[in-house]
Amino acid sequence: MPDVSKRTEQLTGSPIRRLAPFAVAAKKRGRTVYHLNIGQPDIPTPKAFMDGVRNAQIEVLSYSPSMGLPATLDALVSYYAEHNIELSSDEMCVTIGGSEAFTFALQTTMNPGDEVLIPEPFYPNYLGNAIVADVNLVPISTRAENGFHLPPSEEIEARITTRTRAIMFSNPGNPTGVVYTREELERVVRLALKYELFVISDEVYREYVYEGKATSVFDFPELREHAILVDSISKRLSACGARIGVIASHNKPFMATIGKLAQVRLSPPSLGQYGLAAFLRDPSHTETIETMIRKFRSRRDTLYDAIQTIPGAICQKPAGAFYMCVKFPQLDDSEAFARWLLTDFESDKETVMVAPGSGFYATPGKGNDEVRIAYVLEEKKIVRAVEVLGRGLAAYEKVRKEVETPVS
Repeated sequence: MPDVSKRTEQLTGSPIRRLAPFAVAAKKRGRTVYHLNIGQPDIPTPKAFMDGVRNAQIEVLSYSPSMGLPATLDALVSYYAEHNIELSSDEMCVTIGGSEAFTFALQTTMNPGDEVLIPEPFYPNYLGNAIVADVNLVPISTRAENGFHLPPSEEIEARITTRTRAIMFSNPGNPTGVVYTREELERVVRLALKYELFVISDEVYREYVYEGKATSVFDFPELREHAILVDSISKRLSACGARIGVIASHNKPFMATIGKLAQVRLSPPSLGQYGLAAFLRDPSHTETIETMIRKFRSRRDTLYDAIQTIPGAICQKPAGAFYMCVKFPQLDDSEAFARWLLTDFESDKETVMVAPGSGFYATPGKGNDEVRIAYVLEEKKIVRAVEVLGRGLAAYEKVRKEVETPVS
């Protein structure tokens, strides 16, 4: 039998999705499962978006242009201008979700064996794409105790080698909800200029900032030839299934290469582009997003207050996105705990599904005492889910102690 490639053998799969069968089994046993594990908003996709799909005047659902439909690109130019990001239509490419955008970014900036620096914990698909691209992911350590903000410049610079080609991060952050300050990003800018590095900024959660605003990679004119923006409508418009993302840069050789990759994969989805263009043309699109932000701010506050009732929980209130990464001293194997909640635990026939923190790290052993919680449920369910989680932690700690106590 022929062997699969060494690169794909290294893939571990999603730390979130590989636990899904255990949730299905728990439901079959009659358990209610509170899903705090995945960033799938429960808020309806905006009507203007869905109307754009339904009312598209098409007779043949044909390929779209490789870089995106002109109407979509024009609408995106206007959208970014609203956020003080000046881009022309030839400085961006519509992608198959944000995932393809950062895949394109790695493929275009890296040669096999090159290195990309990424603060950990990070979105797990960064690691998967780095492996497939034959690129080495070099983690930059951050800590729950200070809200997962970036370490001093010296710590980042110590990770840079002759093979380093880029620094990549999400801002606001997944899985932490951190929003980097301008001063933090200025440190990254200085290092990028000093070592001629690309800066790949995943800004999928741009609007989901609850105090102040996020700083974009395009807010630094001196970074013009280094800056790469990755974006997506999945979270912003509660349209994860539309699979519409964006990659953008002022760097002309970079975008020319992106154009070649776009042609290799033919075209991004047409229906999602019709929906996006219609939504962005709708006069109330800003108000629609602001309404979503208010809901998630309330959920963030509700979750944070609820987490404070669990003994030993360590976290700072996240400033953005809709995730909270929490450290629990009761845990020594977060994936085993997440699985145990689904297989061995219930409280009044209810349990909780969380994302194990270890799946968001590249450094072995890190994240074993952390879980990521997505606050994508309404407040009443969040409060109940945290009550169940707290009982689960207490029960798990008791089980651990029983196992660890030697029989006399």
